[in-house]
Formats: sequence, C-alpha cells, structure tokens
Amino acid sequence: MRSAPTLCPICQSELEVVRLHCVSCDTSLEGHFAMGQFSNLSQEQMEFVFTFVRCEGKINRMEQELGLSYPTIRNRLHEVIRALGYEPGRDDSSEVDAEKRSVVIADLEAGKITADQAMRMLRGEE
Repeated sequence: MRSAPTLCPICQSELEVVRLHCVSCDTSLEGHFAMGQFSNLSQEQMEFVFTFVRCEGKINRMEQELGLSYPTIRNRLHEVIRALGYEPGRDDSSEVDAEKRSVVIADLEAGKITADQAMRMLRGEE
C-alpha cells in the first residue's frame, strides 16, 4: 500500500483527509481528519525511524545494523527532526534558571562542589 500524498500536485498546498473507508465491512467516514506529523516523512525517513526505535535509539547499534558512520546517522536523524517541524539541538528543558545558576556559582565559590560538577549542573545534567 502506498502512502497518501501530503501536498496538492497542482498548487502544493497541504492536503486534508476527508474520507476514511474500511475494506472489511465497507463502512466509510467523512469529515476532516489530521494526517499527523509523520505524514511529512519520506519512506526512507520512516524506515530510519523504525530502525531507530527497534535499536532503542542507540546510534552504535544503528551503525552496525545500517552499516553507516556515526556522522551519517546523526545527519539522517537531524533530517527527520527537521521534517517533523523541530530544530535539532534545541532542547529548552535543559536550561538552568537564574536562581539555580546563582546557587551553583555560590556553591562553587564556597568549595562545596567541583568545577566539573558545576559545569554539569549548569548544563542541566545533574
């Protein structure tokens, strides 16, 4: 079975799903249905995602399975991330707020933590 196109072949606008059909019981549903973000991925990108999930996100396992280098796998992962509408490397959740930053610096100055610990804490790793 082929994937549904996501763009209009005439004007390149995004297509909308308006009818669903069950081949088993011949039931049809009409309405406005979202196709989802994964519909933006090419077949090759979808296969990459399936492999990524099967390998539990471990790039070294993907290197072995696909026979590709680490940089190539990272590049393909970044392509998928962009196709899903995100920018690789933009993870706001690891940012440290100003209050925590002040506490970390004070602890470092007081000798309570090492410089390595402070750096990890400021990167949101601890």
